[in-house]
Amino acid sequence: MSNHPALTPGRVAVVTGAASGIGLAAATRFARMGLKVCLADLDGPALHEAAADVAAAAAGGKDDVRAVPTDVARIEDVQRLKQAAYDAFGEVAVLMNNAGIGNGAKPWKDLDRWRRLIEVNLWGVIHGVQAFTEAMLAQGTPCAIVNTGSKQGITTPPGDAAYNVSKAGVKVFTEQLAHELRNVAGCKITAHLLIPGYTFTGMTARGPEKPAEAWTADQVVDLMLDSMGRGDFYILCPDNAVTREMDERRIQWAADDLIRNRPALSRWHPDHAEAFAAFMAGAAKR
Repeated sequence: MSNHPALTPGRVAVVTGAASGIGLAAATRFARMGLKVCLADLDGPALHEAAADVAAAAAGGKDDVRAVPTDVARIEDVQRLKQAAYDAFGEVAVLMNNAGIGNGAKPWKDLDRWRRLIEVNLWGVIHGVQAFTEAMLAQGTPCAIVNTGSKQGITTPPGDAAYNVSKAGVKVFTEQLAHELRNVAGCKITAHLLIPGYTFTGMTARGPEKPAEAWTADQVVDLMLDSMGRGDFYILCPDNAVTREMDERRIQWAADDLIRNRPALSRWHPDHAEAFAAFMAGAAKR
């Protein structure tokens, strides 16, 4: 399968949340593909250690890699990131708005936590698109913007309302971005929504060993690159416990809550437990 046309040697990728997890795996893969890479994350040893690791994979070594301390919740930081990328390399082919935090809050608890989580997870994506898109359009070259969402922003399971709201916003925002870009005459930028499954990262880890059910960050990046090459917008990742068909059934059930006027989040409502189990059993039988 061919790569997305933005992913060619000598071009430039900017990745936020690049000090660990999916962001670091993506930055490393881009470097191995011959791209120059700007890694953005909060300032600290993790960012600079990640940059050194990526430089070891890059064709041009440290000359092809920049570590740019960035708090994506601050538009001034993201604008500085954009300037640093263009000053160093002269263009940007891939923007991956991946920075995110978890452990949100219930609807009526922890207002400060709500604010910070939405500032990073949602406003961080908006800031990236606001800071970079005009310059990427002006290049007139094939480019891609990848925003990292979550299945929790689609099926919105109970227990972490703040995280779900932030990732639901990323989904809607990225859909709007894709529509607007394809209606710009001559635009060569594609938008993509990365939707990881259960992935073993610093944000999800509960111990040093990867659970058998989880994918690695590298597996997510493998699927992301394949999907971008096909031109997919929705990059829906399975894991070692949940198949794509299971995800599709869960997403369908969630959408049908509105259509059938069921209670909100009926998947977790005791009155609908038997019907949901039967619905999912249909996926298992296929």
